[in-house]
Amino acid sequence: MSDKRAIGVFDSGLGGLTVVKELLKTLPNEDIIYFGDTGRVPYGTRSVETIKKYARQDERFLLSRDVKLIVAACGTVSSVASDTADELPVPFFEVVSHAAKAAVEATKNGKIAVIGTNATVKSRQHEKQILKLMPNALVLNQSCTLFVPLVEEGWYSADDIVVLETVSRYLKPVFEFGADTLILGCTHYPILSEAISKILGDGVTLINAGTAIAEAIKQYLTENDIQNNEVSGQHSFYVSDKPDSFVKQASILLGREIDSNNVQKVDINNL
Repeated sequence: MSDKRAIGVFDSGLGGLTVVKELLKTLPNEDIIYFGDTGRVPYGTRSVETIKKYARQDERFLLSRDVKLIVAACGTVSSVASDTADELPVPFFEVVSHAAKAAVEATKNGKIAVIGTNATVKSRQHEKQILKLMPNALVLNQSCTLFVPLVEEGWYSADDIVVLETVSRYLKPVFEFGADTLILGCTHYPILSEAISKILGDGVTLINAGTAIAEAIKQYLTENDIQNNEVSGQHSFYVSDKPDSFVKQASILLGREIDSNNVQKVDINNL
């Protein structure tokens, strides 16, 4: 059996493209519909009630496109609003549990650091998942409020002194903690991986939830026999603001050109 319907992915802005990039590698035949809520980014500084409201609107939009499953490619939504999945008629994948599992498998000294938005860090969901799998682990949670704005502005080069200084200041506690594994708890953060590694050194393993979740989705599609068996790989992108800006940055982040005709603006507030 084959299910030609697309995989739906949403995030507050550009960050979810790090998940899409991994999906493209792992599931090249699958159609993907991406929604980036660029008009309301970032989610991490919002109240839990507002984040849940935004998540429901994003999910309703993807459902209107007849997707076969939904991926919350957003650490904030995955941390504080994953219960919105209970209302969905399709399978839902979040990034927190997959990142925690990958971190536990990677650590050698049992010291795992988690960086994320204010909402993600406050929820401590990564820590809870880690301790379920590894009760003796030591976990440090660190909020990195300015990382999302940096990425959304296109400032993520490891050669940029502003980027390096910002990353260095936020990650000082991580360095002092002695973590050998760092969960990038926001899907924007892998875009800063080179700068983060430059500050922390090669001895710290960075956990990109996109890699883990792509493998989990591949396994789910195979086990349930709902993969797209035809050569397709059509990708559509939707944003809530500034399509032209999205096209430029998305092409860089995905490592492939995006046709501006495949990016459309939607009024998410009416959903």
